[in-house]
Amino acid sequence: MNKNNTSRTKKIAIYGLLVALAMVLSWVESCFAFAMIMPGMKLGLTNLVVMIALYKLGNKDALIINVVRIFLVSMTFGNMFSLIYSLAGGVLSFIVMIIAKKMKLEMTLVSVLGGIFHNVGQIIVAMIVMNTFHLIYYLLALWISGIVAGVVIGIVSAQIIKRIPDFR
Repeated sequence: MNKNNTSRTKKIAIYGLLVALAMVLSWVESCFAFAMIMPGMKLGLTNLVVMIALYKLGNKDALIINVVRIFLVSMTFGNMFSLIYSLAGGVLSFIVMIIAKKMKLEMTLVSVLGGIFHNVGQIIVAMIVMNTFHLIYYLLALWISGIVAGVVIGIVSAQIIKRIPDFR
């Protein structure tokens, strides 16, 4: 096996491990009843995987892992609506996280912005689906949960990223 095949195999294995970790974290997250407090509220545990991929693999690889994660988690634990909401939130938050990372913002702030804009993307889709602008008021409550979760996920992911070697 030549070096390119070994490198490709390693990359696929890392993708698989990170996607599997995201799916497990999504399942763990589903065990908590935060949605009973407020629909749409989550811990954002899968953002740990996105942050690790973003900082250890790069933007393109992190995007692939994020999109694959969204599709698999939605098909396993959700439905077509959860796919649409997750994709909107996930892609918007990812774009914002890339911009924040390029601006050299602290990892915790990158995570917080990701949490906030994930909620923004989902609310935009909900406003379109439900044909009402009134859901915009729901954002304040989701932003609070997004900020809290983003801080926790940011701190944890920064510690993990410091401790694991580069995957490249």
